[in-house]
Amino acid sequence: MLIAGALLSLPLLALFAVLVGRRDVGHSITYAGCFVASIALLAGGLTYLGGHDASPRLVLPLGLPWLKAHFRIDNLSALFMLMINLGAAAASAFAVGYSQHLPQRRRVTPFFPLFLLAMNLVLMADDAFIFLVSWEFMSLASWLMVVSDHTEEENRKAGNVYLIMAAFGTFCLLPAFGLMAGPGGDFTFDAMRIKDLGLMGGFLVALLAIMGAGSKAGLVPLHAWLPLAHPAAPSHVSALMSGVMTKVALYGMIRILLDLHGTLSWHWGAGLMLVGGITAVMGVLYAVLQDDLKTLLAYSTVENIGVAVIGLGLAIAFKGDGQTELAALALVASLYHMANHSVFKTLLFLGAGAVISATGHRSLTVLGGLLKRMPWTGTAFLVGAAAISALPPLNGFVSEWLILQSLFKGPAMPHWAMKFGVPVVGAFLALAAALAATCFVRAYGIAFLGRPRSTDAAQATEVSFGMRWSMVVLAVLCVVLGVIPVTVTDALSHAVQPLTGVQFAVSADLGWPWLSPVSATRGAYSGTILVMFGLALFAIAIFTVHRLGTQAIRRADPWDCGHPEDIPQTQYTSQSFAQPLRRAFGHTIFQARETVVMPEPGDDAPATHKVTMFDPIWSGLYAPLGRVIGWIADHVNRLQYLTVRGYLLMMFLTLVFMLLVVAVRQQL
Repeated sequence: MLIAGALLSLPLLALFAVLVGRRDVGHSITYAGCFVASIALLAGGLTYLGGHDASPRLVLPLGLPWLKAHFRIDNLSALFMLMINLGAAAASAFAVGYSQHLPQRRRVTPFFPLFLLAMNLVLMADDAFIFLVSWEFMSLASWLMVVSDHTEEENRKAGNVYLIMAAFGTFCLLPAFGLMAGPGGDFTFDAMRIKDLGLMGGFLVALLAIMGAGSKAGLVPLHAWLPLAHPAAPSHVSALMSGVMTKVALYGMIRILLDLHGTLSWHWGAGLMLVGGITAVMGVLYAVLQDDLKTLLAYSTVENIGVAVIGLGLAIAFKGDGQTELAALALVASLYHMANHSVFKTLLFLGAGAVISATGHRSLTVLGGLLKRMPWTGTAFLVGAAAISALPPLNGFVSEWLILQSLFKGPAMPHWAMKFGVPVVGAFLALAAALAATCFVRAYGIAFLGRPRSTDAAQATEVSFGMRWSMVVLAVLCVVLGVIPVTVTDALSHAVQPLTGVQFAVSADLGWPWLSPVSATRGAYSGTILVMFGLALFAIAIFTVHRLGTQAIRRADPWDCGHPEDIPQTQYTSQSFAQPLRRAFGHTIFQARETVVMPEPGDDAPATHKVTMFDPIWSGLYAPLGRVIGWIADHVNRLQYLTVRGYLLMMFLTLVFMLLVVAVRQQL
């Protein structure tokens, strides 16, 4: 009843937002209602996670005439309900204050609760029809919020690309479910689980599922929409799209590949693992060269999706090879990283929204010195930046460490592709982790440290109470999820057991609070012990300094980086910070070119320095594809100007073609 009541309240909140859209209090009440509904759904997901043999089911007389609407909450969907609604609750609380700064909030608020409703319905769907309808509804609701400020040309472009990629993903998932349903047309998930797909059918279902869900998740090269749509949307919506909606996409991939399909060979895991490694490296390379803060965070999402997919690919490979315990370990690691990413990426996007609302800017070039002016936001953003950089004892480190532990067991598989491929993917993961740390040192240092680079940054003030505390709670969760990892992995094992047949405890060798996934002698970690040891050292240092050091007060100027004059232009900029990486990777991967124009002696014109870069995937894949589609559309468009005789001829030729198809099929 709690879950049903929360779900029914969301469309009512959307209707309420439409009716009172002209009033400020109406938007605040709508987001407050979304917060309450998200907390209720969070509690419902927690109730059904683990320890339940019979998952709750509901069948409603809706949908297709011969198919009723089936809903079910099992351990996997309950786990993702926790991820989804935790981020939704934080974004809703943040939006109460943030929505006051939006220029077109009447075009955002009504669709926000519908977006939450659609994501939860995807998780609860127990048949293909409800799954796809909810999936499309999720895409449509988020698209409407992306194009809410349609007066900006880049927002319109982002909306068009997002809509095209969303349609592509659905057109891939539709035949995948059709193949699993078979000629009988039974679209319930229970019937699909016992369906024998055959060799070709199994191949097509896996390929279509990876392409369909991967496009929504942001796998390279299907990520083109993500760095466009996420910055275009309002920040509380970007937080949900990046931190939450991508997890719904990964849920769809797991549901199809490991649950409904269930018979994948290790080859699919090896291929998915390699795609994840490439996605991780490409995503963070894109991110480290960006000046726009929200675009940087969007590309960072691509990197983290790649990291999670590495673990998912390992789980499929181990399961296909019959090593179910290692499959369970890899899947626990992947799910852990998904949960962690939903927390720290939501935090970082909300932090970016706080910066935008306080300064009016997203460009790192005009920020700086915000930590002194926005201490709550700066501290929370620092925790998120450290977590996404995989620094212990925060949560990002634990999940990436578990994925590395799983990778170390990959070469033991009796397949040369895994023996050679796993070290390559491990190198990709290590490179991505190093570049991620560089990326967020750059982002945080340029935005929050140093001197303000503009008047707006110098005049920034801290955001409202609700906006602050939504970030603080997420920052605390980044610490908690890293300090008590054993508790988290034990909860994740409930979702893993039905998919792998093993309830794997990563603390089996040493017990709580130690993670010992492979062996107590070869790899063990405890965030709890690390924090306790660090706090003890800190206390000893404080005691020593206060007892043995001088009590005199000394004042000195802070380090001025060699520039005592208060000139912001003497500081590093985001472009200068990234210049070594741009020269190392950009010339080959992104075709980066630097152009310097120096005026002639005596000319008062200023010198100019221009950097140009090209996205190889966009220019090599999507731009030519767009031109081909445009050419086809231009020629097909001529059909509407045919004469009556032309239309009759076209109908006759179509009939002849269909008769030929029937004749050839009968001969075969």
